[in-house]
Amino acid sequence: MTTKNLATVTNELIESYGNTAKNVINAYRVGNERAVSYVDQSWAAAVKKTGARLSAEVRGNAIAAQKKISAVYAQGVTLTSDGADVAVNKAVELAGKGVEQVAANASRFEKATGVVTLKNLAVAAVPAAEAVTKVAAKLEAQSGALANKIAGSKAKVKVATVKRTVAKKATRVAKTVTKTAAKPAPKAAAPVAPAAAE
Repeated sequence: MTTKNLATVTNELIESYGNTAKNVINAYRVGNERAVSYVDQSWAAAVKKTGARLSAEVRGNAIAAQKKISAVYAQGVTLTSDGADVAVNKAVELAGKGVEQVAANASRFEKATGVVTLKNLAVAAVPAAEAVTKVAAKLEAQSGALANKIAGSKAKVKVATVKRTVAKKATRVAKTVTKTAAKPAPKAAAPVAPAAAE
């Protein structure tokens, strides 16, 4: 059984929350698509019911106007959800890089000072972080099921999936930190004494 470090578990948690956010965005997208389709069908049925009371030209104009309104609304939903997807991807990426940087800095600090308190705290925090990650994974799965339920039985929504490539990144960072810490520190220049006042 491999033991995960805190950075790896934290990155998995971040990815899981990112996937949950993407699933919610997807549910918003498909929910609005279904709503637009329902409104279009209802409008067409209402116009059809008017029958001979409205001329063919007025009925055609009413249907065309509704289709234009629906298209503008659908485009707004698409732009909003695409923008939210990009924002989530960027937030997950930045948070992951931040975790890696904090882990690297903590390792450098411990190597420089010889104090291992941060490492001990990180090891102690791993079980709690893993428990939170399990809860987040369940939430992620439920958000995917919600997106599929909103899409309806005919459509299957592409649910965000966990890539879990973070462990490799964390290992590479740890190796880089170890190599960097093993290098001898550059020698500091001798202090320069201030010139004596004449």
